[in-house]
Amino acid sequence: MVFSSLDGLLKPKLGSGILIPIMPAIQRSEFALALNQVAAERGVDASVVLDTVKNAILAAYRKDHPGIEVEEYTATLNQNTGEARIFHNEEDVTPPGFGRIAAQTAKQVILQKIREKEKEAIVTDYRAKLGTIVNGMVLKFLGPNVVVDIGKTEAMMPPAEQIPVEKYHLNQRLTVYILDIREGLKGEEIVVSRANNGLIEGLFKREVPEVAQGAVVIKAIAREPGNRSKVAVISNQSGIDPVGSCVGQKGVRVQAIIDEFNGLEKIDIIQWQDNPKQYIAASLSPAKEVTVEVDEEQKIAHVKVPSAQLSLAIGKEGQNVRLASKLTGYRIEIEGEGEPEAEVSKEGPKEAQKPAEEVQTKEEVKAEEPAEAEEQKDEANVQKEASDQPSDAPVAQAADDKAQNTDSDETIDQIKKDEAVEEKEESQSQEQS
Repeated sequence: MVFSSLDGLLKPKLGSGILIPIMPAIQRSEFALALNQVAAERGVDASVVLDTVKNAILAAYRKDHPGIEVEEYTATLNQNTGEARIFHNEEDVTPPGFGRIAAQTAKQVILQKIREKEKEAIVTDYRAKLGTIVNGMVLKFLGPNVVVDIGKTEAMMPPAEQIPVEKYHLNQRLTVYILDIREGLKGEEIVVSRANNGLIEGLFKREVPEVAQGAVVIKAIAREPGNRSKVAVISNQSGIDPVGSCVGQKGVRVQAIIDEFNGLEKIDIIQWQDNPKQYIAASLSPAKEVTVEVDEEQKIAHVKVPSAQLSLAIGKEGQNVRLASKLTGYRIEIEGEGEPEAEVSKEGPKEAQKPAEEVQTKEEVKAEEPAEAEEQKDEANVQKEASDQPSDAPVAQAADDKAQNTDSDETIDQIKKDEAVEEKEESQSQEQS
């Protein structure tokens, strides 16, 4: 078999006689390996790192040669060997050695540029994750702000995005909602939230497969962070109960979401309705037997509920009706109505069927009987008081009897005295005779 001058680069394939080109092995230097490693670790392209190194070399050269125009100079860098050259108008002006100070300056600039590129790559990555939830850990506190470690970088949670009744501590693990990327004191910073409605939606997507797949859609969310939330859901597929899917068997799915808030926030799940009356009535859950009249032009709903359900419909400090108004977009005015007739009538069904006049007459008679009984009671009380008071007649009679007895006693004594005097005079007259 005869080979041409390319016999070093060609090799016959066994049994076929076809020549296959063989690429020469490229031996990478330590510089190339380090370059690729840095690019892989920092998540940036190798060409970006090379451009950064070139700029750093120019910066180091300018420091050693002040007064030059950097725009007139260019730097080249061998990607395999790492050898750097500086040209001025296509003339190689690379100083011999370059010096230790120039190399140190280049190193510092390289590290700074790499950090900037790394941060830009991270921000770009999280910019694509806006509107999603991530797991984080409380790292530190900067005044009222909470710094959260979300993996590759740190995020800021300002007071407005915190749950008012929730307490945070170091190394606390929690789920946050990536809200925005804003300009801060040190460049762009990621802002996360625990009070945004998107956190509720993200948690439902994580815990409920039907929501994540789109079979169940969350139509609206009304929330007071740390207290209560109302979620309206609807199903896109027949045979799927949207409320039951979100609640889960024995409430395990919704309970997992409540546990994410440490049990501070309760969640009501209702089914979204096309009919505004039915939707508003469902939004006032747990109140039942609700009557709704809707003014669609002014977006006002007049609601009547039984007196027993009035407190449930309004909620603590008006919370239930306030959340229902946010959920439906209607201004809701609630008033209580009288109890149903079946509950008012306690005499039984027979009296309920009697004519109205007869019932009214019976009520008037019943009303008069207590009045007569009251008058009789008052008379009895008067007689009792009169009988309890002592009578003056017996006292006067006793005084008269006592006076008569005293007069008769005095008369007898006087008679006795007169008889004694007469007997004494008779005895004296007999003695004289």
